Amino acid sequence: MSTPAYEKVRLARANKRPTGLDYIRNLCGDFFELHGDRRFRDDGAIVGGVGHLRGIPVTFIAIEKGHSARERMARSFGAPHPEGYRKALRLMKQAEKFHRPVVCFVDTSGAYCGVDAEERGQGQAIGENLMEMMTLGVPIISLLIGEGGSGGALALAVADRVWMLENAVYSVISPEGCASILWKDVGRASEAAQRLKLTARDALDLGVVETVLHERDLGQPSFYGRLAQRLEEELQVLLAQEDLLERRYARFRSFGRPQTAPGREETQL
Repeated sequence: MSTPAYEKVRLARANKRPTGLDYIRNLCGDFFELHGDRRFRDDGAIVGGVGHLRGIPVTFIAIEKGHSARERMARSFGAPHPEGYRKALRLMKQAEKFHRPVVCFVDTSGAYCGVDAEERGQGQAIGENLMEMMTLGVPIISLLIGEGGSGGALALAVADRVWMLENAVYSVISPEGCASILWKDVGRASEAAQRLKLTARDALDLGVVETVLHERDLGQPSFYGRLAQRLEEELQVLLAQEDLLERRYARFRSFGRPQTAPGREETQL
């Protein structure tokens, strides 16, 4: 029997769900993509560049799964390699230099787990992102739009604001991986999903995210229009904060203490 949490996992993985590039192109009419980590190659699983969000210059970064089978293979099904995370960090440091806020879209089952990725420093690349994002001197907003899997997702989610769509999930491991490790039985993935507390409602209760966005007319122009307005309003608030880094530090220190996590809400957008 499928649990409610595992149904959310299935919705988060749905083929017709909008991807990171869909969000960027609908929020930003002048997006200019930038490529490469200046060390090895350009990783198609992470896209990034610059553009304007309602007049605000922004650096956009997204984990991209693609839509067609050909696109998904080219983008490693949204599983970034080390060079993808290094590209993201290069663009974030560039944003800091030019005083641009950063908006990230997260949708991955996890970082690429092949031998070649480990040889090129997958763990180090993720760790550097976590460290550098904590002290990045410009506002960061991260949106979990589908799957948020393990460190591969967290590497783009050390932010001042982390929002989730209502059918997105956020977890230290996939339900299938958890069931395989704990019970040696992938067939218990549904049970694992329920125990992992991976739904948007769970993340909100734990203070891991500030806002859960309902998915009414998801992917439609009206949805993107309301999201653009909400992002603009939040960026204006963050840009005015003089103690940005202190607040970011306090945000992560509040994890697991829902009674002290401020500003949490479930919204219709």
